[in-house]
Amino acid sequence: MPEGMRCELVSLQAVYDLSYQLACQIRDSGFAPDVVVAIARGGFAPARFVCDFLGIRDMTSIKVQHYGAGAQMEERAWVKYPLAADIRNQRVLVVDDVNDTGDTLVVARDHLASAGPTEVRTAVLHEKATSPVHADYHAAEVLEWRWIIYPWARVEDIGGFVRRMQPPPADGEAARARLSEDYGLELDTAEAERILSLMHVWEDA
Repeated sequence: MPEGMRCELVSLQAVYDLSYQLACQIRDSGFAPDVVVAIARGGFAPARFVCDFLGIRDMTSIKVQHYGAGAQMEERAWVKYPLAADIRNQRVLVVDDVNDTGDTLVVARDHLASAGPTEVRTAVLHEKATSPVHADYHAAEVLEWRWIIYPWARVEDIGGFVRRMQPPPADGEAARARLSEDYGLELDTAEAERILSLMHVWEDA
């Protein structure tokens, strides 16, 4: 990912509201999933919200690896942890947070289709217009490309940006200023300090 790219912070309330919109779309389309499959890790929260709004009790997950900390993309998307549930003859809804390149959705859909479901449909909170592959449902469309940072990835993503800064920021205020200048991220000094204090967690991971 290029330095100086624009980013957008998404609040937990926004995630909740977008998940509701997504659930309404799915309901109004007439599709009634038997089971929801979250794409780990970003799909966990929206998948759970969608289950709640649609009254679906069965939820499981798969892990598709594509991006690392700080928006670093791997060479290809691949299934790291496969499906462990039986979805034969079931209608399956796959949920993720964002559709960026479409690679994750394609890999997930192909993996699940091999398990014998009746139907597989995909849903995301944000769909980027630049993606060549589209989800069946999306709550919001990102027309001008930017990196979306969800509540569950703030430390991981922003910490990745900070780790790549040269020279390294001396303190939270310096990090906050660079994040604003380079990425359009407006954090308070306290959050920047918190992220700096957790940097060793990601360096050791």
